[in-house]
Amino acid sequence: MRLTALFVAALVVLSLVPATASAHPARGTDATYHNDAATPGADPFVLFDRPSGYYYAYSTEGADPGHHFAIYRSPDLATWEHLPGGALRAGQDGDWAHDWFWAPEVYHNPDTGLYFLFYAGRMNRDVAAHFGHADFEEPCKVGVAVSRSPAGPFHDITEAPLDYHPYDPAYHDVNLIMDAEQKKPPATLEEGRTAPLGTYIPYIDPNVFFDADGRVYLYFSRNAYRNWVWDDDLGKYVEESNIYAVELTGDWWRDPTGRTMPAIAPAYRDANRAPGDAPGVRKDGYVPVLAYGSDKQAWENAHVDDYAKSGGEKKDRRWAEGSTTTRTTDAQGAPRYHLTYSANNYENEFYGVGYATADGPLGPWRKAAENPVLSQDPAEDLYSTGHGSIIGSPDGEQLYYVHHGRPSTTSSRALYTSRLHLGEELSIDASTSDEPLPSGVGPLRIRADDRVLRTGPDGSATTRVRVTSARGAEFDPTNPQNRLRAVLRPADGGEVVVRGDRVTVTPTGRRPLSLTVTYQRQLADGSYRDVANTGPRHSTPVEVALPVVVRP
Repeated sequence: MRLTALFVAALVVLSLVPATASAHPARGTDATYHNDAATPGADPFVLFDRPSGYYYAYSTEGADPGHHFAIYRSPDLATWEHLPGGALRAGQDGDWAHDWFWAPEVYHNPDTGLYFLFYAGRMNRDVAAHFGHADFEEPCKVGVAVSRSPAGPFHDITEAPLDYHPYDPAYHDVNLIMDAEQKKPPATLEEGRTAPLGTYIPYIDPNVFFDADGRVYLYFSRNAYRNWVWDDDLGKYVEESNIYAVELTGDWWRDPTGRTMPAIAPAYRDANRAPGDAPGVRKDGYVPVLAYGSDKQAWENAHVDDYAKSGGEKKDRRWAEGSTTTRTTDAQGAPRYHLTYSANNYENEFYGVGYATADGPLGPWRKAAENPVLSQDPAEDLYSTGHGSIIGSPDGEQLYYVHHGRPSTTSSRALYTSRLHLGEELSIDASTSDEPLPSGVGPLRIRADDRVLRTGPDGSATTRVRVTSARGAEFDPTNPQNRLRAVLRPADGGEVVVRGDRVTVTPTGRRPLSLTVTYQRQLADGSYRDVANTGPRHSTPVEVALPVVVRP
């Protein structure tokens, strides 16, 4: 089986490898990584930027003050460097929303050089025009910003969310017959059906899928808030989030100026209008993708009794959110679609990942019997795993799922990188142990700014030593998993000090000296080991040697 379209926005064709490949060193290097939960982040989306050779991760959390959405970059999909600021500058972009800036995703068009940021936010004006009620509780929508750089900053294409008004004409809006706290729904289905029909859908967690035929789809999550669904098995209402999809036009993607806002395909505009609706009233359509009632799985029920357990402080809820869609083809060329999603509360240890499959991008979708494929693992000190994205190794030989998790039930969310296998079934290897770097990261290169170290007036010499991936992306010297080891020969010839990527030598005499700097990686137990580049019959240390000249 071969992956023929994985985020065509990245224009990378990835071939799949046997599941056993993760047991071997990454091609070109024996370097390893471990998930140390040291990078704060939530809802990460990862883009591989071929022009720079870096991976970029965009996160709900972690931005500097005055910004929305943290941006991290990495040469190896494992050691992350936080970039100053964030994707959006608060008060300048995204100001159509006032809070709940969630789930950023970025797509690159190499033909135009543009990077598009899709993100969710809660509206701060014109709420009635979009949701029918000025006091609509959770008016969430999706905005789109653009940049010439994956590092941003991104600027809104328009000072408004997508011109999309998804409307559910069959929903009895029980929120309109509930009390102000909105925590206790009607006790019976019959009572719920007395509520007015029809409601606008608040939506979050955008995911754009570029299919092999050139068509573009926006997948999103119907916000759980205000979506009370009757559960026949439980005999009560449960507030749910579901996953839907809508087709987009392609004008925005092809516009080299980046000034065209994405738009829904004409067939979806006003698809849910009723004959008696007033002129100008928008009621757009959508395609249901995942809902609990149509494909029940017990692992998604961690919070359906929270109201009673919390003494009325929490709602009974169920989630399906944070989706990512990919397409594969089998040996006969038939397409197969896989959609990952997260269920349960992100704050809870039971947050996990499942997946569904379909023969077309709009379904029908069926959940996998082996769900969840990623969940808490106390043996690995790993909890609350979910809401990630799928990305390939630099050479396209492996797949990874970058997601958030927690090292304990009380910790904040952090970025994790887990190996993903995609064949007839999808599986994810959750690990906090030492794992080989993704294939294609190596062989690594190391170089110093100076070919010869010459002491200055103060009797010392300093050089900067850089370690880069095979694609030319630099490793962050401030990340604890990266370290340089410097050795002076003869050993009693002076003092050597390493601070990040700076190596300083202070000779004690005038003898000829030699400095060797070796790249090391931190292991999960906290120790360090030298890194080597590997080949079929040899192993070469990742190191650089420099002569040291002592000036008279």
